[in-house]
Amino acid sequence: MALENVYITAATRTAVGKAGRGSLVNTRPDDMAAAVMVEACKRSGIEGQQVQDVTLGCSFPEQSQGMNMARVAVIAAGMPDTVNAMTINRFCSSGLEAMSIVAAKIAAGMYDVGIGGGAETMSMVSMGGAKPSPNPRLAKECPNIYIGMGNAGDNVARDFGFTREEIDAFALNSHKKACAAIEAGRFKDEITPLTLADGSVFDTDEGPRFDATLEALAKLRPAFNANPKNGFHSAGTSSQTSDGAAAVVMMSEKGVADTGATPIAKFLSYNVAAGDPKYLGPAQLEAIPKALEMAGISMADVGLFEINEAFASVALLVTRELKLDMDKVNVNGGAIALGHPLGCTGAKLSAQIIHELKRRGEKYGVVTMCIGGGMGAAGVIEVL
Repeated sequence: MALENVYITAATRTAVGKAGRGSLVNTRPDDMAAAVMVEACKRSGIEGQQVQDVTLGCSFPEQSQGMNMARVAVIAAGMPDTVNAMTINRFCSSGLEAMSIVAAKIAAGMYDVGIGGGAETMSMVSMGGAKPSPNPRLAKECPNIYIGMGNAGDNVARDFGFTREEIDAFALNSHKKACAAIEAGRFKDEITPLTLADGSVFDTDEGPRFDATLEALAKLRPAFNANPKNGFHSAGTSSQTSDGAAAVVMMSEKGVADTGATPIAKFLSYNVAAGDPKYLGPAQLEAIPKALEMAGISMADVGLFEINEAFASVALLVTRELKLDMDKVNVNGGAIALGHPLGCTGAKLSAQIIHELKRRGEKYGVVTMCIGGGMGAAGVIEVL
């Protein structure tokens, strides 16, 4: 059943920085989150005190992202102490999960105005955890629950029949589309510029390679498996480690009436599926049709798909098995070129698809991603 009366009144993101060596390496995640929340409220024409709850996604809510980062970000944004907030984690779908939580609470009548989003600094936080402690029994009996994501991506390439050449070609296309989008200024309307400590303004995604070639990609060694028979993905065909944040203001009909905000979209549905943790992607093949069914639309109704490019084989699997029109998929490039700031990504892709649907005069969009542990998620958005 579609969430017919959950409206989006603003959706914005930061530009994405390269983790460890980019412009945002010294920018805190709570400050990034604060900046996009302030801008999202401004675009909605509301004051901070009108927000009743904030839910932010984060894949590694510890270190500088710990201590309930969302609540810290609310204070950093200058919102009143009365604005509630929580941080949630479903790995790569955390930003979209946060939006779904806000949508569900609005639909249930719990509140009328909320913010869903996400933030991640892969520069400041230890990926994998500051002190990882796998369950010894499960590590022995079910080691795939702890499998590295790159290895899971390679498993998809090997077991579902994708070649290194196909993977490299997909990655090159991602860079070409992202570079074309930047040159055309297609991301400008969705990006909140950040003023950095040195006074410079950061407003352009750093990941896309204007000099990318098939020859250069082919020379890169497998990043996750030294055995050429099992190693498919290189650094050039995997999502870039990144820093960034995104925020989406969501309201009920009453919230829209009370604030005078203008809805730009509806959040119609969300679904998560799960399968064998040794793979990334197969669960999306279940989540996407189910989300469409819940929204009351068909695959043919979808104008655009944003498929998170965690690894090239994962996006290739989804497009091949669901027989998607590639002219509708990741039209401005994906995470291989633009980056994947983990817990931010779901909200980031939502901001991207809303603006691109509007630009093209399309109505429905699907945001989808694989999730560590063998899960996959999909959300359906309608642009008004």
